[in-house]
Amino acid sequence: MQRRAVTAVLAATAFLLTAGCSSGGSGGGDMPSGGGSVSSSGAAPGGSSSRQAAEETPSAKGSVRVVRTVAQNLKTPWGLAALPGGGLLVSSRDEGTITRIDEKTGKKTELGAVPGVSASGEGGLLGIALSPGYAADHLIYAYLTTDSDNRIVRMLYDAKKPAGQQLGAPDTVLKGIPKGFIHNGGRIAFGPDGMLYAGTGESGSGGLAQDLKSLGGKILRITPEGNPAPGNPFPDSPVYSYGHRNVQGLAWDSRQRLFASEFGQNTWDELNAIKPGGNYGWPDAEGTSADPKYINPIAQWHTDQASPSGTAYAEGSIWMAGLRGQRLWRIPLKGTKASAAPQAFLKSTYGRLRTVVAAGGDKLWLTTSNTDGRGKPKQGDDRILELEVS
Repeated sequence: MQRRAVTAVLAATAFLLTAGCSSGGSGGGDMPSGGGSVSSSGAAPGGSSSRQAAEETPSAKGSVRVVRTVAQNLKTPWGLAALPGGGLLVSSRDEGTITRIDEKTGKKTELGAVPGVSASGEGGLLGIALSPGYAADHLIYAYLTTDSDNRIVRMLYDAKKPAGQQLGAPDTVLKGIPKGFIHNGGRIAFGPDGMLYAGTGESGSGGLAQDLKSLGGKILRITPEGNPAPGNPFPDSPVYSYGHRNVQGLAWDSRQRLFASEFGQNTWDELNAIKPGGNYGWPDAEGTSADPKYINPIAQWHTDQASPSGTAYAEGSIWMAGLRGQRLWRIPLKGTKASAAPQAFLKSTYGRLRTVVAAGGDKLWLTTSNTDGRGKPKQGDDRILELEVS
């Protein structure tokens, strides 16, 4: 696959961290691939310089403290959503179930299984999100792989029914997202505008990422009913940005700017500041490119240090979970640029890390992903952790 070379010397605003050891191999989603250095670049698009200058820049030095283990012995956890009245919902990629966790006691209550889930490779029951009107409609949205495609559905959650029978029949919101053994994307989240955003993968067919008629290799933006959202950059299309390889992390900062994490192939994983209609280069560009028609990442990592999945925003920084990298990355922001070198925490302490969710203030929820077929499960895996960060 043709890719533009990464520039040998980054811009003067770049920050470098010490390189890790490479174990080689070809990249595929969170499959093993190359290794090397970490960098962040000021080359991303974003808000005006006057807006950025007025923003407080977080400290270059952050911290992470594991407060406690919230739950353990979970099977292939993938999506995570916090209920407004207390409790966490977690999806199981391989079992196709959604379970409620009492965040105080760790007690598990299975809501039920989502019909139609086909779990193979990187596919299955993936991201989940609560309706913006959840207090009134009690709807759960889910991104899942079927025998024919990836799709987004929504289901009524009725906690008054017996355990295992609390999910209503799924209503398909959007279908036809390409599926593959690898690169199924899967992260969904409602944005500050009330629209539903979805990170998709190119299913192993890199050309789909540049094809505006395909839903693969994109960030999509749709209404809660599944229609192209008003104001989208391409007429009558759910496509919000394109040229992505496999997006699995979506997060908004305090000024409602969207950031997304993306798997690279052999060289560079990325954190991108997302611009409506922006082309992020895949498969012609992996990491920083000299071609002005592609938007460069604000930070990039060699794939043995990241293989990023979930992202969240807290305390002025993006927090990014690493699968193969087995660490939690902090990327402090000023506007839509990294204001200092990314910092790594929890390296190899809990194994593969899948999903990170803001829990309010300086708290995060973090899930491990050691039972996904690529990790080495330890006693108690997989688990949900509560973190305190700065």
